Amino acid sequence: MATRDIETYYEDGVWKNRPQGNTNASNTAKTKAEAKKKGRKMAKSRKVEHVIKKKDGTIGTKKSYGNNPSKVKG
Repeated sequence: MATRDIETYYEDGVWKNRPQGNTNASNTAKTKAEAKKKGRKMAKSRKVEHVIKKKDGTIGTKKSYGNNPSKVKG
């Protein structure tokens, strides 16, 4: 089974991280900066992409920590 990318997102007044496709957050944070740090650590350890969303749910930035040339890096 492939490891899913990590997304940092805002929901119910809290910043959260989870593997994409999961319904529950793996962790939460009070600030976006703290959530990004936790999400980056998760993505690096899994060697996947870290997708950081804006408060409105749109994608803000992406950073790849894997070795997958078919994925778009941004």
